[in-house]
Amino acid sequence: IQSVRDDVSFQNLPKNRLRPWGWSPASHRLLEPLKESCSPDFQNSPVYRWKPEHKEICSRKFALEILKSIPSEISLSPALFPKICKTREDIEDCIARWGKIMVKAPWSSSGRGLQRVTKFPVIEKVWEKLLGIINEQGYAVVEPLLDKVLDMAFQFKITRGKIEYIGISRFFSDKKGQYQGNFLNGWNVSASSGLFFSEIEPETVQYAETLPEIFTPHLIKALESSEFAQLYDGNFGVDILIFRDENGELKVNPCLEINVRQNMGLLSLQFEKFVTPEKTAVFRTFYQPGKFFSEFVQEMKREFPLQVKDFRIDSGFFSLTPIREETLFGAYLLVAE
Repeated sequence: IQSVRDDVSFQNLPKNRLRPWGWSPASHRLLEPLKESCSPDFQNSPVYRWKPEHKEICSRKFALEILKSIPSEISLSPALFPKICKTREDIEDCIARWGKIMVKAPWSSSGRGLQRVTKFPVIEKVWEKLLGIINEQGYAVVEPLLDKVLDMAFQFKITRGKIEYIGISRFFSDKKGQYQGNFLNGWNVSASSGLFFSEIEPETVQYAETLPEIFTPHLIKALESSEFAQLYDGNFGVDILIFRDENGELKVNPCLEINVRQNMGLLSLQFEKFVTPEKTAVFRTFYQPGKFFSEFVQEMKREFPLQVKDFRIDSGFFSLTPIREETLFGAYLLVAE
């Protein structure tokens, strides 16, 4: 990117707009030489210059404010709303209230900056991590550790203060909350297909499919009425958590966090265009300590040979990233037969 940015002839070429994965002080510094040749529309957009307020709309605290604006009769019970904690005593109060908790850094992504607290008394090594978040970022966001059933996200685009709903992304994460991948073309992926580790109950799928119609109008209204509409332009996603309450009933947190950037969910919606429509699939990232991506690719090609039909992947394994001998990370599609 730097070599392209520093090419004087490219700097002077007229451009429409710049769309990095996400805006930050670092991305602004990197792309600064290209801004003057962009269109007036981009130069007048709220993302043309970095402002201190941009940091706040990227925080989990801002997501909590939007959550609180959704009518309580359809949303998460206020008793389960996350708490802003600035001291050890604040976190201890949350433990006394909820028992097992999840502690989150205000600014992090892809499931990083999370610390589950499930064993009591909490050992000093864990307290060091929790208080480290507060010392580094000013506070921590603490929420009850819920009985998670399913992850999903609503994907949006905002242009000149107006928000457009794009679609659902159906993602999955590990026990620590770190991103693992996305389902493509629906959730109907069972253990027997070889694509995932467990079957999702039809009741859960049916419940999840009703949520966009219920919640997207409220999210759009809340975000368009907030400072977000004046501060951001581009794609973003709102993570949703479906869980079972103490009575075993399905419930939802309709605004777990807001990803103010491009994200893997948006990418997965684009990948769906390359898969036979009636076929379910997964988009996954790869990292296995001690194993090269090239080894994994050869194994998967043998087990799931690629089949193409009408210029789309009909079944099998397809690598999305370069396959070099010593590459440790990768991404791929796996389409059910």
